[in-house]
Amino acid sequence: MFKVIHFAVDGSEKNPLIDHQDPYFSFALDCGGTPLLITEATLKVNGVNFDVKGQVSCRYQGPDFQADRAYEATLQFVSDKGERLEAVLPFRTGKFHGAWQGDFISDASYHFKEKRVSPKVLMFRKDFATKAKVKEAFLYASALGIYDLELNGQRLGDRYFAPGFTSYQHQLQYQYYDVLPFLKSHNTLLASVAGGWAVGSYLFTRKNRHDGKRPAFLMELHLRYEDGQEEVLGSDSSFGVSEEGPVQMADFYDGETFDSRIDPLKIAYHPATREKLRFTPHLFADYSCPVIANQTLKPLHQYVGPRGETIYDFGQNFAGVVSFELEAQGDETVTISHAEVLRKDGGLDVAPLRSAQARITYHAHPGHQSFSPRLTYMGFRYVAVNGIPSDHIKLSALALSSDLPLIGSFACSNAALNRLHENMLWSARSNFMDIPTDCPQRDERMGWTGDIALFASTAAFVFDTDRFLRKWLKDLRSEQLRSGGLPNTIPNQGYGFPTTMPKMAVDFWGDAALYVPFSLYLAYGDREVLSLSYESMKRYVDACAFWAKIWGVGKYRYIWHTPSSLHFGDWVAPDTPTMAGWQKRSPYTATAALAHSSALLAQAAGLLGKNSDQKHYAALAKKVAEAYDHVFFDGEGKMKKKEFQTGYVLPLAFDLLPKTEKEKAAENLARLVEGRGDTIGTGFPATPYVLFALADHGHADVAFRMLMNEKCPSWLYAVKMGATTIWEKFDGLDEEGYCRKSEDGTDGMISFNHYASGSVCRFLHERIGGLTALEPGYQHFQVKPLLGGAISSCQIEHCSPYGPIVSSWKLEGKHFSLDVTVPYLSQGEIVLPSGKHFSQPQGSAHYEEELA
Repeated sequence: MFKVIHFAVDGSEKNPLIDHQDPYFSFALDCGGTPLLITEATLKVNGVNFDVKGQVSCRYQGPDFQADRAYEATLQFVSDKGERLEAVLPFRTGKFHGAWQGDFISDASYHFKEKRVSPKVLMFRKDFATKAKVKEAFLYASALGIYDLELNGQRLGDRYFAPGFTSYQHQLQYQYYDVLPFLKSHNTLLASVAGGWAVGSYLFTRKNRHDGKRPAFLMELHLRYEDGQEEVLGSDSSFGVSEEGPVQMADFYDGETFDSRIDPLKIAYHPATREKLRFTPHLFADYSCPVIANQTLKPLHQYVGPRGETIYDFGQNFAGVVSFELEAQGDETVTISHAEVLRKDGGLDVAPLRSAQARITYHAHPGHQSFSPRLTYMGFRYVAVNGIPSDHIKLSALALSSDLPLIGSFACSNAALNRLHENMLWSARSNFMDIPTDCPQRDERMGWTGDIALFASTAAFVFDTDRFLRKWLKDLRSEQLRSGGLPNTIPNQGYGFPTTMPKMAVDFWGDAALYVPFSLYLAYGDREVLSLSYESMKRYVDACAFWAKIWGVGKYRYIWHTPSSLHFGDWVAPDTPTMAGWQKRSPYTATAALAHSSALLAQAAGLLGKNSDQKHYAALAKKVAEAYDHVFFDGEGKMKKKEFQTGYVLPLAFDLLPKTEKEKAAENLARLVEGRGDTIGTGFPATPYVLFALADHGHADVAFRMLMNEKCPSWLYAVKMGATTIWEKFDGLDEEGYCRKSEDGTDGMISFNHYASGSVCRFLHERIGGLTALEPGYQHFQVKPLLGGAISSCQIEHCSPYGPIVSSWKLEGKHFSLDVTVPYLSQGEIVLPSGKHFSQPQGSAHYEEELA
């Protein structure tokens, strides 16, 4: 029997809320490995039946939806065997950009002028009574800042950090809450609103008040009575506001201070005031993946630290918050500090946090109580507890991340590689915190474009990133500079690198404008994501080409060699010890990026029917590739100047060299790798591609030695040292297991939870597992395992837009066997190690052979 395993509107399966008239529906089927033929497929929405034309993006084109209503979408199937199947997806419509019956409100008497800290948390209160029996009750809410809601003592929703992080000056989300289950005849609504990203301390410069002078709250409560009446209560001066609520301080970097002795129902409130925002953002129904608690962790062990504190080890580095129960004897104050690593004396090493305090301060009242912060989060493995005996507190932790379904997995016979893959998953979860961040612990946590540009394709294999990254791309397009360049962090929030030429484009970081949309297109097969981003892509590539040609003549017009201080270059490459050394390689990285992005843009233009653009950017890509070869190579596959791994990896990965040079260039790359003892020497730009550049050009043995290497720097060095996440730098800990002092000019920059180098896992998926998409969305794919590294078995799974793909192989002596499952409407191309080729339609099949 077949079944529907995915049914979504606008990429969401869980309580989706839409506020536009043409949402798209998608679904996937699981036929259990048996051939399936659907003879009838119908989608019913808003009273209209549509014949299903595809599974990826069924665009609604029926009669208009009404605002503020509940709807259902129904899928109906009939198979050739007479089997019938039906799936139902409830969803709601929002306000459709209608006027709000409420204003942003705040406290005009609160003048927040302090620097490098977050504002006080404002608490809003609204008391109201119902007039009759209520049939339906729902609430819309948003804020400038982040908010948390309670109705009659019950928390509304399970998400953290609403309304989410967007480019606030362009768009702001609002959320929907069903409040009928919590409603009484007399009611009290409480809202705690903290500074968050908009008003609070943010960026490693600790800038605050970027989007407003103080936190502000917006709300609209709808009460629909059984007698047909409808009442709407909007946020206005009838709301009370107070600065004296129990949350005394909330800051993403410094933590949260909570006083449990303060009863929010007994403090003094005064009338809220209308808050005039500095800008007028578009208010959109929530189009993100909410941040939720997705796992509870317990400490593995505890001990007394060097200062008498109780230190707990959760055994896993992650992003989240503590949760505890305690028995207080009096008015005790409990402090909980967080860190990723320990000092030699066993205490928390907080130096890598820089200015972030990462501390929870809890003022207890006598008796039993429980608490978990709602308006902050930390990146940590260890916590230190002071102020209460260890037998009076029971501690756990909640791992937080955006709610992205896991759709891919990898497991092989090598435990270290499995741990590496698990580390990548933990780092991705820790940094998918409403936006793709760089790290979850120090005073940063910013939306660095370079990190997600290089990791997006890996992420799209293991997580359903469609909705999450589409939301982020909306901000990227909003914040693109008039010059076509991009801020290096999205949303930008006033961060200004490069400071000397803010209108410049920056290679690989700015290339997120192309890499991220293409990763979504290849993963899901929906051209709309390219169409939405096309003008942004084009403006960015034009900006890059401008900055290249302005500094040279002849072929040098295609070499991007603006001053190295304005680029990141071969960022954190371990084969050169300083930041200046990484940046000096920018002519190589920038020129390679220009060639690759021009080629991607030409491909997008062709897919979208923009033929003249296709020819123009294909020609540009060719000219840049020829210039790269002419300027940097000797015509025989060898770099003219000082060789380094990235200088070979990028032209091999991006096809910038003539066929006559590729083999020799790959030999030179292999020589460099072997000369470093098979350790890695690439920085951010080339790390995702280095193993492919070797393995796909005749040096799979070197690629496997590099992958399996446990010497520093390598991926498995961190695993050997007990890492449970991906490190920002390969040498983060010394051989004794303590934080290595950084002398590279980055001011002590080190994160132990940084997914960028986890992009190596794409090699695990596509070469060791062997699964590669031949067509966008995996409707046509290849399974071609690459043997090596003494790996004797591997299983890989990926839930494509058409259903689950499963591949499992074993090598026993010289006997190789492979099992593959192809989903409905898909086609698999199977290539065995001997080179034998098979075409497999939907269903499951077994293959085996004896190897020579």
